[in-house]
Amino acid sequence: MSKVLSVGPVNIGGANPLVLIAGPCVIENKDHTLTLARALQEIAARVGVGLIFKASYDKANRTSVESYRGPGMDAGLKILRAVKEETGLPVLSDVHDISQVKPAADVLDVIQIPAFLSRQTDLLVAAGETGRIVNIKKGQFQAPWDMENAIGKVLSTGNDQVLLTERGASFGYNNLVTDMRSLVIMRQTGYPVVFDATHSVQLPGGAGSKSSGQREFVAPLSRAAVATGVDALFWEVHENPAMALCDGPNSLHLDAVEVLLRQMLALDKIVR
Repeated sequence: MSKVLSVGPVNIGGANPLVLIAGPCVIENKDHTLTLARALQEIAARVGVGLIFKASYDKANRTSVESYRGPGMDAGLKILRAVKEETGLPVLSDVHDISQVKPAADVLDVIQIPAFLSRQTDLLVAAGETGRIVNIKKGQFQAPWDMENAIGKVLSTGNDQVLLTERGASFGYNNLVTDMRSLVIMRQTGYPVVFDATHSVQLPGGAGSKSSGQREFVAPLSRAAVATGVDALFWEVHENPAMALCDGPNSLHLDAVEVLLRQMLALDKIVR
């Protein structure tokens, strides 16, 4: 059984029920972010699931230099602080270099290490030193057992508040696959495991100057992951994915969240 982490009012891991980490890929503006946060909060309350709100203030690894990256750290963290203050939801976002870690830790409940940076020792150590929960996304190039080393870098700071996230592995060019064994193997580390279903159906660089995705596989992969006993699901959500400024093709439509989430909780009860 995995360690239990407390993220504000949300307990994740151990024998606790499934948790949802959800929000738009990137912060588009303050009103949109708050509206989506409130909508997800209402769904989570109706369904009875713990919710951590996720949105990126800067997408530093976009395919093209012309791609929208977000409002930047300062403006983005102000928006995420507003989400916390106005909804009470815990918030998660990603950091991309050491200079971002301390300002992010002043706002975020969970600091996320992007998959492409999951081996960056200095970044992992800096995140660990904040004392915040650190969500390490497994790199597309890493085996699940490799995450023991990433965990060790955070533990070296005396911080044992770690989440591990599976987001698919590179399979040839412009494609990802998910090995469900990875979820089981990573949970054997003793830390809670998250399945990022929406990034796992991404087609990196699949549309030339931007990534594409296969949204139709979010539901079946989520069901499979919950059946393995994961502690949380990670869904990027948008009310109009076709107009999203980032990751629209692999984002889940807001209108689909409640029905799918109820299915996930029903499966989770069986597994637990």
